[in-house]
Amino acid sequence: MSLAGKTALVTGAARGIGRAIARKLANAGCDVVVNYYNSQDEAEALCAEFRALGRRAVALKASVGLPDSVDEMFAELPKHFSRLDIVVSNAASGVLRPAMDMTLKHWRWCMETNAFALNLLAQRAMPMMGAGGRIIAMSSLGSVRAMPNYAFIGASKAALESLVRSLAQELGPRGVRVNAVSAGVVETDALSYFPNREELLASFKARTPAGPVLTPEDVAGAVYLLCLPEAAMINGHTLFVDGGFAISG
Repeated sequence: MSLAGKTALVTGAARGIGRAIARKLANAGCDVVVNYYNSQDEAEALCAEFRALGRRAVALKASVGLPDSVDEMFAELPKHFSRLDIVVSNAASGVLRPAMDMTLKHWRWCMETNAFALNLLAQRAMPMMGAGGRIIAMSSLGSVRAMPNYAFIGASKAALESLVRSLAQELGPRGVRVNAVSAGVVETDALSYFPNREELLASFKARTPAGPVLTPEDVAGAVYLLCLPEAAMINGHTLFVDGGFAISG
């Protein structure tokens, strides 16, 4: 119960890594705002799970890359909670195609959902946050490595990490810490959309010193660590959670 009494907003929390993060924070004592876009049933089921633990929880729909949609979510949020202590920008989307096949529409889609969303969330959340607040963005190894069919998503994640550093500099004097967590290859529903899914899993298994499997719970654990009081001087950092994959050639 190391985070008892705190309130967390997790975007894209109904499934995959977002769900694992929301569960980790709820088990640590947080009340949770479960953001979703398409997965309402899963979001409501997750809230029911948290309420059974004695937490307060609410599911709020929003498309995080659209200012009007985010505004609607933040207009509803104060009806349930008076403050936010933790914001996890996890929701992501993109197009898996070679860069030579991409268009301006694809670029905007990736950038607005994966990078601009963080700035939107920070702007809307800050009036509800005080000293000790945490904003955490979910990145990926594609921000620093070339991966097939991942060009625009990788570029958006690189932009996201740059934005994390700028926000950390701006919000640090106000007592809010901003960091990113960059995950390796995690077997979730989202991975099924990758045409080279089996190749990615096999490569990760062969090159990861810490073991062949990276779970959503492993990633959620890193987010949890950054939310602890002991992490108060970690700011503007991208924490890699990949079992050592990125150092293995």
